[in-house]
Amino acid sequence: MAAPAAISPHDLDDLDVWADPAAERIGTPATLITFARTAISVTLSAYAASQQNLTLLVVALVVFWAGDSLDGLVARVLRCETRTGAVLDILSDRFCAASFYVGLVWLHHEFALPVFLYLAEYMVIDCFLSLSFLAWPIRSPNYFYVVDRRIWLLNWSHPGKAVNSSLFAVLLLVTHWAWLGAAIALGLIALKEWSLSRVARIGMPIPAR
Repeated sequence: MAAPAAISPHDLDDLDVWADPAAERIGTPATLITFARTAISVTLSAYAASQQNLTLLVVALVVFWAGDSLDGLVARVLRCETRTGAVLDILSDRFCAASFYVGLVWLHHEFALPVFLYLAEYMVIDCFLSLSFLAWPIRSPNYFYVVDRRIWLLNWSHPGKAVNSSLFAVLLLVTHWAWLGAAIALGLIALKEWSLSRVARIGMPIPAR
């Protein structure tokens, strides 16, 4: 199968998806929200685990999800999206998720296998995949559709994000079926490996000398 072609910025000049090096900075309203929601979520997760309080642990998860949506919304509305902010968001998401899931295993040891499979997928494979957007001059993975629409649909569209970030936690908490969690985690690993192989087929846009 032929490799899908990447799209040049010159083909889509009318879309506000391309990074502006002059606008790169850390202290934007969106990144301040990222720092705040990460600190709150991680602190709640740690306290919930120490108190063996599942309800509070779920609150930490909700803070993570709500804050992740809020910082992205603020970045778009205030037009302060930066690649720096996108990378901070990606890394902060992993810290929040790891804090929640380690706390969950602390409370429910039977979830250890599915949780560590999921963390291997989310913190290593998916993190590498998400950071691959840096090879193109786009602001964040949210705009990866200008590079490859199928990868974007499966990973960073709204339905794709819901499946990747929410499905595992919700079904594990609702059903308490460790085998189902493990099956979902393995499915996500397969999806991310396929996405990475497709990115590899595209090839990095290395400029000519």
